[in-house]
Amino acid sequence: MPKTSARLLALLSLLQARRDWPGMLLAQRLEVSPRTVRRDVDRLRQLGYPIVTSKGPDGGYRLGAGTQLPPLLFDDEQAVALAVALQIATTAGAGIDESAARALTTIRQVMPARLRHRMDTLRITAVAPPADQSAPEVGTEVLTAIGAAINAREVLRFDYNGASAPLAAAHPPRRVQPHHLVTWGGRWYLVAWDLDRDDWRTFRADRITPRIPTGPRFVPRELPAGDVATFVSSRFRGSDANGGWPCRGAVILHLPATEIAPFLHDGVVEALGPDRCRIVLGSWSWPALASSLGRFDADIEVIGPPELTAAFAHLARRYTDAANSGPGRQVCG
Repeated sequence: MPKTSARLLALLSLLQARRDWPGMLLAQRLEVSPRTVRRDVDRLRQLGYPIVTSKGPDGGYRLGAGTQLPPLLFDDEQAVALAVALQIATTAGAGIDESAARALTTIRQVMPARLRHRMDTLRITAVAPPADQSAPEVGTEVLTAIGAAINAREVLRFDYNGASAPLAAAHPPRRVQPHHLVTWGGRWYLVAWDLDRDDWRTFRADRITPRIPTGPRFVPRELPAGDVATFVSSRFRGSDANGGWPCRGAVILHLPATEIAPFLHDGVVEALGPDRCRIVLGSWSWPALASSLGRFDADIEVIGPPELTAAFAHLARRYTDAANSGPGRQVCG
């Protein structure tokens, strides 16, 4: 590690160890001159770290209020990679979902504002099917460009190397209103409204080459299925927006997405945090759907439709009657 970088890490570590540091004492601890300390503080400020200078005979430094910084430095590409990896890890089924969610929150809080903004542009929806190990990689610059356009609600222009036609300069760029960046089966997809085809489309991100600059801002449209998980799953199954089942509903389960995903089959799970997930599932009847969701032994919040709420109420009455009529029941008095 270069000497200057190592000294900056040491300076960060010292600044978070106590509230105020006299400049001379910092210089002694780092074995450098006060002038070098001043230069290093300026370097950290340029990276976005809030370091306050105190006036007085001794002259000192203080880390900005409300900031807890680990002794880490990330460049832009590392910050993007970290945000992507931690978001995917929350639904990767590797037993680290809770830790990954907490790490993502912690890293975001301590990042300088410039890098925190780049991380915030990447909001990834992970859905249930197992990953395709042969899926091509997508460059972070492509993901960043797509994520930034989604976040800014700006028209995205890009060249697209589709399956039926190679990328060619003669083809005009695609123009879309980007809606969501999604992972499905280990592949990256952009869900967007195609302005030239006047319809919703899904594009493989590994075939996208963004063009600069982006277009004008737009007001996002409502997805036909109401949410990205239902829309994507129905598109990939070749069914309509209702998913092909006569009864289809959505709930929030108070369990990690990784514990739910292996048992959903054709359902869709979307991580909402370390211990909450959104499920879209279908069945042949509303009571059957409610029973299927109840098997997970977790608190349930019904998103809709009303028929699913009524089915839960119907089953609740039936189960209560069964509990009160069975042998060995306890009578409260």
